[in-house]
Amino acid sequence: MTRSRRWRRAGFLAAIAVTLSLALSGCFPVAHPPVTSTPRPEKVSSALAPFYGQHVGWSTCGKFQCAKVKVPLEWSDPSSGSIELALIRHYATGKRLGSLLVNPGGPGASGVGFVRDSLDYAVDKNLQQHYDIVGFDPRGVGASTAVKCYGAKQMDDYLFGITPGQRGSDAWIQASTREATAFAAACKQNTGSLLGQVGTTSAARDLDVLRAVLGDAKLNYLGYSYGTLLGATYAGLYPKRVGRMVLDGALDPSSTSFDVNLGQSKGFEQELSSYLTDCLGRKGCPFSGSLDDALSTVSNLLASLDASPIRNSDGRELGADTMVTAIIYPLYDASAWSTLDGLFKDVMHGSARVAFILADGYYDRNSDGTYSDNSTEAFTAINCLDYSSDADPATMRKQAAELTKAAPVIGPYMSYGDIGCAVWPYKPTRQEAPIHAAGAPPIIVVGTTGDPATPYQWAVNLSHQLDSGHLVTYHGHGHTAYNKSNSCVNDAVDGFLVNGTVPKTDPEC
Repeated sequence: MTRSRRWRRAGFLAAIAVTLSLALSGCFPVAHPPVTSTPRPEKVSSALAPFYGQHVGWSTCGKFQCAKVKVPLEWSDPSSGSIELALIRHYATGKRLGSLLVNPGGPGASGVGFVRDSLDYAVDKNLQQHYDIVGFDPRGVGASTAVKCYGAKQMDDYLFGITPGQRGSDAWIQASTREATAFAAACKQNTGSLLGQVGTTSAARDLDVLRAVLGDAKLNYLGYSYGTLLGATYAGLYPKRVGRMVLDGALDPSSTSFDVNLGQSKGFEQELSSYLTDCLGRKGCPFSGSLDDALSTVSNLLASLDASPIRNSDGRELGADTMVTAIIYPLYDASAWSTLDGLFKDVMHGSARVAFILADGYYDRNSDGTYSDNSTEAFTAINCLDYSSDADPATMRKQAAELTKAAPVIGPYMSYGDIGCAVWPYKPTRQEAPIHAAGAPPIIVVGTTGDPATPYQWAVNLSHQLDSGHLVTYHGHGHTAYNKSNSCVNDAVDGFLVNGTVPKTDPEC
């Protein structure tokens, strides 16, 4: 069954060829911050007062401080119960401007893990000097009150199992629907009412509680990938409470589920073509001939895996969907393109080993078969509340044809993604529509021209939608642009977050 692709910045690249993990860590001396954060006085209802007025107690966790904050389970009825959000903080090493909340994307990626394991990748030393860097796990994610669906073995079957029947046929759609229905039922049974409350709108309201209990009058925020939708949603809800906000690798809030699939299909197809062009000019490339020849080879390889999966040493079978996951994972960053050489060579020789190393890295699956987090489950739960779906077979087949025409290699495997959300036990809670955030101060939107996961046009669209949006363009490859060895982007972002300097025009980095 086709799985939707995640938008995230955390958890890959750097050492992807072997460990698929970042080698950076936040081992820095920490100043002596208060052990309890004093909340700002806020004019809120009596039902919300206990949340906005809570004093946050911090405890030492390695080189950082950790805490839990309570927020309403249901924002429409704050008195109905509460859930917890996990926070981690790296205290400012110099002149402190306040807190900077950082979200790595997903949806479903852990902001706590992002800051704890990859502080230097999350933000540069300049921001570390001036801000308390605060990572958080949104509702439903990680160490916060979390979505729970399957155990490890069931998750393996769900993610890597081969759906019987020809892709797009009635039998295949019916089998995919049965798989999705069983998964949704397990999520509802094991998560409870939280499952209907993990949408981005509720998570954005949570940000306002975090702002207040951290003692900040305005929300300073750096969001990557899906984190841009979370940040833009906050700006739409609370424009007067926006401080300095940067959205890197933007999603377009007005995009439908199909718009997203179409944009990503084109994006990954273009990056695959860029990789193949680079590969064909190098010694040892597993492809030969023209770019069209190489694309045809990849397409034929995927078709062969659809027809005859390759069995891995652990018993899992490598089908086309898992192979596509293995392909797109290194396409998130051009520095990882060489990993694809080994992937294609391995599969062409009848081995699934490298493909499963890459796919496991994408899904945060450990070598012992366990999963590091619930990011895949949270991804589905959040997206199904954020986007409407249409699983009518005729509609899906029409869309599949459009995706295949736009991206002949990748498009077929980005199709039929609405099946999973069509059987979800809760209806969407977010309207796909432009966000204007009238009255908000300047907001910086960063877009990369060769970003496959969040195509550049989405950043252009968001910067135009926001009444106070300012676009920063990076001409290059990869997903997101800040803090990735481009001084022009870093200067623009740091200049804004530290000094409040808004670029007069797009710097065209």
